[in-house]
Parts: sequence; C-alpha cells; structure tokens
Amino acid sequence: MYSIAWRYGRDYVELANANGIAAPYVIQVGQKIRLDLKGSLEKSELKPEVTKRKPKLTKNNKQTNANKGKIKPKVTSKKVDSGIVWQWPHVGPVIARYSVAGNVNKGIDIAGKPGEPVLSAAAGEVVYAGSGLLGYGKLIIINHNDQYLSAYAHNRRILVKEGQKIRAGAKIAELGSTGTNRPKLHFEIRKKGNPVDPLRYLPARNL
Repeated sequence: MYSIAWRYGRDYVELANANGIAAPYVIQVGQKIRLDLKGSLEKSELKPEVTKRKPKLTKNNKQTNANKGKIKPKVTSKKVDSGIVWQWPHVGPVIARYSVAGNVNKGIDIAGKPGEPVLSAAAGEVVYAGSGLLGYGKLIIINHNDQYLSAYAHNRRILVKEGQKIRAGAKIAELGSTGTNRPKLHFEIRKKGNPVDPLRYLPARNL
C-alpha cells in the first residue's frame, strides 16, 4: 500500500481509506486497488514509536566505544514539524535540488561514493524496502508519523527490513547507483503524500 501510494502521489492513509483497507494496510496478491476513489485522511493506527535517544556517557562524560568511529552528518535542527527533528541522510554535496518546474525533481540528489553510509533522516518504521518502483532502484521508505514519509533511493545494498523500527541517524543502506547512471542518494520527504522540498526541513549547511 505504501509503495502504491508513493508511486501515484497519494497519501497512504487516504488511499487505504478509499479502498476500505484498515491499518496496518496489508494487501494481498491479486487484490484490486482503485485509484479513482477518494478517501478521508483519518489518523493511521500505525504509529511508529519515536523516541529521543542520547549516547551513553562514561564518568568522564565521554561517549562509549560503541559510539565511536561512526560517520554521521551534522544533526543540528533547522525545523521541527510534528515532533520530527530532521538530519542529513548523507554527508555528500547536493548535485540536484527539488524542482516542480522544468526538469522535475521530487527530492534532492546527494553525491557520494559506492558503499558510503546512508542514514535515516529521522526516527520511524521501515514500510518499504525493495526495488519494485521504477526509476528508484533499491529503495527504502520510512514512515515517521501520520503526516511524513521519507525515501532513500539508488542504494547498492539495503540493510533494513520492512516493519523494522529505526532510530534517527541509523545506517539503513549503502550508497549506490541502482536505477540511475551514477553513484548518488536520491532523498525525498513527503507530507500527506505530497513531495516537499527537503532543504526546508534539513539542517542548514554548505551545499
């Protein structure tokens, strides 16, 4: 249901409601999903537990060994919306910005090297992990709450499974070039099914 709603730019709650499908929105092979019907945006019963986690500190107020050696983008907050604090999913430069005119881009493209870490931009639950959406390659979609989803495309390797709870900053994939012509991460944020500019949510940094 999540991938179908994503493909057609629909809110997953609305599309499920239109087809009489209740949370957790499980559909079966051969089941007919009507796109000509409109549903309501009732709150989903599938609410991933979003918790703030702090690194454990030693008596000397230093991070434990378990937190050392991890590559993480700067996670200072630019915008908090619906309780979500967003952070960058990859440290590379932005090579293509969000655009609704001309060369349409429903998210941003971030350059990188094959195998580099792709991180969850916020805490949530993995609702799609696969390569069934044309043009996205190996794709991960994370549900953050009743309003927001984020997507991570063109991965070389997916490291999470559908239904898995993810903390902010967790490594979820290895950067790759599946479904595209160069190594990069295509990152999207969607609010109630509609693409929005990720740069309005991510912390400010040199692009």
